[in-house]
Amino acid sequence: MEVITVANNKGGVGKTMNAYQLVCHLANKGHKVLVVDLDSQANLSSTFGVQIHRTLIPEWLIGDVAIDEVVVPSEGEEEFHHNISIIPSSRHLANLSKLLILSEQEIRRNAGRKERLLKMRLKECEDLFDYVVIDTPPMLGDELIMALVGSDRILIPTQAQDYSIDGLEELMDTFEIIRETENPNLEFAIIPSMVNKRRKIEQQRLGELAQSFQITPPVRNLVQMQESISTKKPVFMMNKKTEGYKDYQALWEALELN
Repeated sequence: MEVITVANNKGGVGKTMNAYQLVCHLANKGHKVLVVDLDSQANLSSTFGVQIHRTLIPEWLIGDVAIDEVVVPSEGEEEFHHNISIIPSSRHLANLSKLLILSEQEIRRNAGRKERLLKMRLKECEDLFDYVVIDTPPMLGDELIMALVGSDRILIPTQAQDYSIDGLEELMDTFEIIRETENPNLEFAIIPSMVNKRRKIEQQRLGELAQSFQITPPVRNLVQMQESISTKKPVFMMNKKTEGYKDYQALWEALELN
């Protein structure tokens, strides 16, 4: 089972969009995929048609409930949705840090450190899924740290713009700390996202990104991408001649996820 987190500590960079496309792509290839939505905005959950009043993710992490009590199926009609299981989020997840403090003694006894909780819970279900895809909130909080500790690789969507590139530094510093202390085999790839190749400044920023980091082929800022989310139809269902289809095919090939 491979655990992939889609993360960025800055919002509006296409994080949930890329997570959605990745999950659907893997499921369409016949893989059993578990989606863990750690963002209290629950956008990824709702894109799969799942909306709940109160998430049980904190209770699952602490060990008060089993995974079969938190997992629900995707609500999509297409055949590939049968391969998708979801641990959905809700606004209640915003209280996770407080709940972890209240359960500090139990966490120390069972996991040693709260950062290891997600890794421990996912290990309990590694025989059930081929992939786990985690969506995280746009901030460096407990959710993102746990995801970094529990993942095999991190996909970091980022726009080819000054503020987005500057925000990468803090995230990469955290990434290196986690790799040195908790997860030495953790890998990452930066996905230039929502790119407008007609803008010279973005072409320049893409070149700067490529000089500093390992980057994937870019995903352009296309109307097709927004249509994909609004209609809940992944881009692989579009015509193979569309630009969105081509962009994501190139991305999956670069990430060796075909």
